Amino acid sequence: MRLNWNRKGQQAVLEDVETDGVHYLSFPLLKSSNLVCHGFSTRIGGVSQGKYSSMNFTFTRGDNPEHVMENYRRMAKVLGVDKERMVLSYQTHTVNIKKVTEEDAGKGIVKDRDYQDIDGLITDVPGITLVTFYADCVPIYILDPIHKAIGLSHSGWRGTVRRMGRVTLNAMKEAYGTNPSDVLCCIGPSICKECFEVGEEVILEFEQTFGEPYWNDLFYRKENGKYQLNLWKANEIILREEGVTQIQVTDICTRCNPNYLFSHRIMGNERGNLAAFLCLKKEVSK
Repeated sequence: MRLNWNRKGQQAVLEDVETDGVHYLSFPLLKSSNLVCHGFSTRIGGVSQGKYSSMNFTFTRGDNPEHVMENYRRMAKVLGVDKERMVLSYQTHTVNIKKVTEEDAGKGIVKDRDYQDIDGLITDVPGITLVTFYADCVPIYILDPIHKAIGLSHSGWRGTVRRMGRVTLNAMKEAYGTNPSDVLCCIGPSICKECFEVGEEVILEFEQTFGEPYWNDLFYRKENGKYQLNLWKANEIILREEGVTQIQVTDICTRCNPNYLFSHRIMGNERGNLAAFLCLKKEVSK
């Protein structure tokens, strides 16, 4: 089945991959590295019903857990990763990062998470898949091809104003020696500037975090006193200020594609969750 995506820009960035009826989105920048398995889920190809239809990855919104687990099984199969070795975040709009080790394999899937308030995950263990969750907020994928390490972080407006991208890079630098100039970064499917209306209280926080020369690129005020905010550009600025040069930015907005993606701005809490997946391939050696 061919999906008719509403894309931003003249040229497609994300690739829509379909395998065994499961559709997921892929970044050419990460794919070309040949070091990772990765993807960003869509709503297409799962078994969840009703408002969770059909590829929902959250166990906490009332969906049948057997359906959710089957969705994980299907996604693991098409990505070529081990479901039993996935590690799930515990997101509460923080900028807390967890260093994932071998003993964490399976947490959130086959064993309980012994952590909370974790919006970012990093690891250098091949075969462990990092998993974070979305329905308009920004996924940040990071690959350090030199030290063979990865990071995956959830950055809503609260995480963005607190510079989640920088926090994740700093955690990888401390844990693995990562140099931002070496890394590949991707800013995943999330809400676009045209869809993201916010109040002045949010803009005041962004004005404190970002220098005035950036303001025209980040937001504009409307006649109703509200603002449109560009989280894609904000996260790109954060990464570039840290020295990252290889960045690929989504051309797909979650709110612009509600038939294919969950969007909190459209569906509120009556929905499932999308997920981002990132795994160092098992054959990767230090």
